[in-house]
Amino acid sequence: MLQNSDVAARIPAQDLARARSFYSSKLGLEPVEERPGGLRYKCGNSYFVLFESAGSASGNHTQMAWEVDDIQATVSELRQLGVVFEEYDLPGLKTINGIAEVQGNYPSKGGLGEKGAWFRDSEGNLLAIGQPIR
Repeated sequence: MLQNSDVAARIPAQDLARARSFYSSKLGLEPVEERPGGLRYKCGNSYFVLFESAGSASGNHTQMAWEVDDIQATVSELRQLGVVFEEYDLPGLKTINGIAEVQGNYPSKGGLGEKGAWFRDSEGNLLAIGQPIR
């Protein structure tokens, strides 16, 4: 039933105008659809929605991620636009210049693991960029 359905993320924003500005100026994304209290974005064949919310994200886990072909180039481009990447030094997860290698992560992608980089949007949501290691 659900395995053949598309999935779309919902990301909370306490200040939708501030979030829209961040996603536009820092990530180069513009909404493809607007409604009161919500903005819909398209990336590749997927969609996500920023919705106005009185609550805030915990920021303790990745809420949405993009899979890219060249994580080094993507991180570099986003840094030039002012995106600040998280740095971690935890058991099993250490970033170097904002990028971590996670061995054995998602072997179904046909590789040895994944490179990942994390950043927060203007609303405190934790977002990520990933690249399979092949």
